[in-house]
Amino acid sequence: MAVGASFADLAVILVDATQGVVTQTKRHARICALMGIKHLVLAVNKMDLVDYDQQKYEDIKQEFLQLTDSFNLDSVQVIPVSATEGDNITKNSDNTPWYQESALLPYLENIVVTDDVDMEHFVMPVQRVSRPNHTFRGFQGQVEAGALKVGDEVITLPSKEKATVKSLLVTDQEEDEVFVGQPVTVQLDREVDVSRGCVLTTSESISVTDMFNATLLWMDDTELVEGRNYLVKLGTQMLPGTVMNIKHKIDINTGQEVPADKVYKNELVKCDISLAEDMVFDKFDHNEGLGGFILIDRVTNMTSGSGVVEHELRRSTNVVWQDTDISREIRAQQKGQKPVTLWFTGLSGSGKSTLANEVEKRLVSTGHHTMLLDGDNVRHGLNKNLGFKEQDRIENIRRIAEVAKLMNDAGLLTMTSFISPYENDRQQAREIIGDDFVEIYVSTPLEECEKRDVKGLYEKARNGEIPNFTGVSSPYEAPENPDIEIDTSQYSLEEATDYVVKQVMKYLD
Repeated sequence: MAVGASFADLAVILVDATQGVVTQTKRHARICALMGIKHLVLAVNKMDLVDYDQQKYEDIKQEFLQLTDSFNLDSVQVIPVSATEGDNITKNSDNTPWYQESALLPYLENIVVTDDVDMEHFVMPVQRVSRPNHTFRGFQGQVEAGALKVGDEVITLPSKEKATVKSLLVTDQEEDEVFVGQPVTVQLDREVDVSRGCVLTTSESISVTDMFNATLLWMDDTELVEGRNYLVKLGTQMLPGTVMNIKHKIDINTGQEVPADKVYKNELVKCDISLAEDMVFDKFDHNEGLGGFILIDRVTNMTSGSGVVEHELRRSTNVVWQDTDISREIRAQQKGQKPVTLWFTGLSGSGKSTLANEVEKRLVSTGHHTMLLDGDNVRHGLNKNLGFKEQDRIENIRRIAEVAKLMNDAGLLTMTSFISPYENDRQQAREIIGDDFVEIYVSTPLEECEKRDVKGLYEKARNGEIPNFTGVSSPYEAPENPDIEIDTSQYSLEEATDYVVKQVMKYLD
């Protein structure tokens, strides 16, 4: 429903006259408003089952008008109908003499629906770079706002370069000017840094930052929690992004703000989203093409949510990266090694901490500069404030990935030993750390891990004494394609260390 609403100018919402305005009606109305629909029609169906009672109609009408009063709508029309009897569908019915306004189809045929599109500033997200030969380079896309003429100056985002329009093509025909809705090819007078996902515009007010506030409709069966990582698709751009902060949910019935730390399917939520790098966007109210987005699950590739940009976050522009003269490369050269992160993951009792410790000792003995970050040790300090709920586990791994990256920037060969049970979080860690991330899956079977459990943690978890215990009451998503994999139940500690070190050396050359 949300996908259809995002392309519509008007929505017809159907209610049962015997039921009135129900929760689903309120949800659909809020989703329509969220997706930018400015015209709503409420068709009060099955009027024949309530004997065409005018008072019943008026009660439903007033409740719906009260609901939509806070929405930014241009028109709301409430029409009493009977689909089975044909009342007020194509013409006014004798059964409702008290209703003197237009029937449904005539109303839809005659209503004037116009988009409030910014005609002052040209905006075109680039879908494709066309280069049929070495003499021609054009940028193709659909005009989302404004108009553009040959000779106009445009700004390329996010690079913020300026160039002049050399030619405009609509299909294979040259034009002097192009308008909203047209698919065009823009040729510029000089080379600029533009690829798919960039934006050509004449506006200087469009945001280019890496954090924004959004209103989101959650569509996934899996609940949304803070820290989860998704692909954010906005226009022709797609970047990894993280839901940093759930501000509040929006009550479907009242529109009031409700505190929340989890969001379930079909709920509306206000949240802050952080991106892996700068993205070009605008407020949805200003430009739907640059203000509407979807979140895509990185494992299933399913759409998890759809939303609209409310505003950029101030700290995204106030906080600026400070370059330093001593670089990662200089520090690595000083130590004579290639800094990487060896990310050990596996169940509790799989042997990952013991193995990581032995691997570090072996690497130090061969002259490497190392640092081992162990899950339990880090929770005594840096992550002391985190528990074991899903959102805490996500934040735990994010922090460790950032620390590991800093260690790599210092020229150190870093090892981490964490259960890190979720595939999404390990993928996020890989993106934070970059190409120097080496995933080592310690794939010791659960049965063997339980046999090694001298603390009795698994037994306590199975007895319900320890909640959210990975492998028992909380899932472990095994890596599908780890860089290195070893089952420590099949080797002695020395043999396992020999194998892992031999594999690791391939990444240190």
